[in-house]
Order: sequence, then C-alpha cells, then structure tokens
Amino acid sequence: MTARIKVLIVDDSALVRQALTEILSSDPHIEVMAAASDPFVAAERMKECVPDVITLDVEMPRMDGLTFLQKIMTQHPIPVVMCSSLTDSGSETALKALEYGAVEIIAKPKMGTKQFIEESRVRICDTIKAAAMSRPRPLAMRATHTVTPKLSADVIMEKPTTRAMIQTTEKVVVVGASTGGTEALKTFLEMLPENAPGIVIVQHMPEHFTAAFAKRLNGICRVTVKEAADNDSVVRGRVLIAPGNHHLLLKRSGARYYVEIKEGPLVSRHRPSVDVLFRSAARYAGKNAVGVIMTGMGDDGAHGMKELFDAGAMTLAQDEATCVVYGMPNEAVKRGGVHRTLSLQNIATEVLKLCG
Repeated sequence: MTARIKVLIVDDSALVRQALTEILSSDPHIEVMAAASDPFVAAERMKECVPDVITLDVEMPRMDGLTFLQKIMTQHPIPVVMCSSLTDSGSETALKALEYGAVEIIAKPKMGTKQFIEESRVRICDTIKAAAMSRPRPLAMRATHTVTPKLSADVIMEKPTTRAMIQTTEKVVVVGASTGGTEALKTFLEMLPENAPGIVIVQHMPEHFTAAFAKRLNGICRVTVKEAADNDSVVRGRVLIAPGNHHLLLKRSGARYYVEIKEGPLVSRHRPSVDVLFRSAARYAGKNAVGVIMTGMGDDGAHGMKELFDAGAMTLAQDEATCVVYGMPNEAVKRGGVHRTLSLQNIATEVLKLCG
C-alpha cells in the first residue's frame, strides 16, 4: 500500500480551512494532518509531524505567507501550494511566491454550482498530488484517484482527419506546461529575441492569475507577452497565454493565425487543456507548427503531442533532469509523439533553429 499524502492547511479564515479540509479529505489518497490559523500555529504542528505538502494563505496576520514560505525553504524545504484570493494584489504576491519556491497556486475555494464545486475539488486534489510528486518521497503516491470521467479533446474539437494546408514561411510555436511551468516558461521566454516566432501557451493556472503571470513575463522578456483574448493574432514577437478556466485553440484564416477562447468541460482534468491547444495546432498548422511540452504531472498534452507529430510538426519535450515533475513530457515520449528531448536551457535555441 502507498502512504496517504499528509497536508497541513495554513489559513487565517476558518471557512477556508473547513472548505479545504472537506475537499482534501474526500480523496482517499490525501490526509489533512492539521489546520492552522497562522504560521506560528503551523510551526507548532510541524514539530509534532512533518507534512508532505503545505497549503499556505498569502495574506495572514502576525506573519504573511511569503515570509513563512521563505523560512520553510531555508530551514526545512517542503512542497508548498499557495492558496490565494482572486485579487490583483493576491495574484501578484502568489506569483512572487513561485519565485521563492512554492510549487503551485490554487484559488481559495468558494461556493457555486455542483459542477463548479466538483471541478474545484478535482483541481485542488490534483494540485496537492502534483506537489507531493515534486520531490522524491519513499512512499510517494503514484496512482491518480479518478473522481470524474477523464474527457479527451474530442469534447472541444474533433480529431483531425486531414493534413493542414501546405507549409508556409511562418512557423507557430505551441507550448504546454503545468507544475513547475511558471518558472520553466520564464526561463524559456527570457532567452527569446524580440522577433521570435509567434507562440501560444497553455499553463495550468487558476482564473485571474494568468493575466498577472503574463504581465510579469512581459516586464522581463524581449517578446511581448499577454493573456490571450478571443481573435488575437499570432504574430512574430508576441506570446499569448491561455486565460485561466478557458480553453485556447489555434485557428487559421488564409495565412493568418489567430486564437479562439472557448468554454467547455475539463479536458484531461484541466481547463485550459494542453491537449485542446495541441489538437487545434495539428489541424490548423500541421507541419508549420513546433510543439513543446514541459514539466507537469499527469498526461495532459500527450495525446495532442502525438497528433502534432502525426501531422508533420516538430515536437520537443523537456528532459527529466530539468523538470519539477516529469509527468507530461514522459507520457508524450511514451506515446511516440516526441522528436527530441532537451534540457530546459536548450529548448529556446532549438525552437529558434526549427523556426529558421
């Protein structure tokens, strides 16, 4: 048998602590070992038992989440998932936490429809499992507990039956990433020149956080980075990032590539889904595309990567040594959809070479 993932919840809101406890306790592979109202109480709980994962509020009295995160990472590194409210200040602080070593961000749970609550449960539990896998653990939980049917990209777009139109002079790059992807994408995009080929990205991230993430990258990269809006053109020097909680598709009209924002169910347990983006690129770009799959848990993107491969696109995967979690790239490799596996530091160079 595998050990359950022990989680310590740290949040000053009793309602949030209760909601997270109920959500996480519903998964048989997760155990809430304790819930603390602030970092000082959390530190006492950690003396009694060391958790596998900590969920950490961003803003708390007595000590804020960033300060506690820094103490954890310098004294006893443990995978930390930041739990943030959907505010501009909360989003910026949560993104800063990723630089300090947090593994992922989740939005604070709130009430909604039955479907909304169930999707939130899937996302939060999967995030905790991904965090637990982000470092070696002797009793690491490897199996995924299926709580809902795992849908494929078929629910958004039919599988392509014909090749995309003939190759043009312009290439388009499609990228998928999850756990550890925010810092991986930062490394990748910082290496690109201002006239880099048009890039479309799906990074698993909650709604509202993607705008702050794009803004942060735009301030440090030579390329222009923005959260994608419906009908945005894919052009040289521009990077479009899928908005959280929406699928993103690549489309084509004549020689012009553009994106479509679409509603729909979770695909491969995610919205946005890498599989959806990759399938659309296989259909509308084909051999004009370069596909890149980066660090992340699970297999979102693996099927789409094989479809890109079969459509004549060049496909690249991040290697195990530089991944925070070698899940998504590994699944793509196992399905035969990857031409080359490269270290994170070499992906940008290879993309530029392939795009001429």
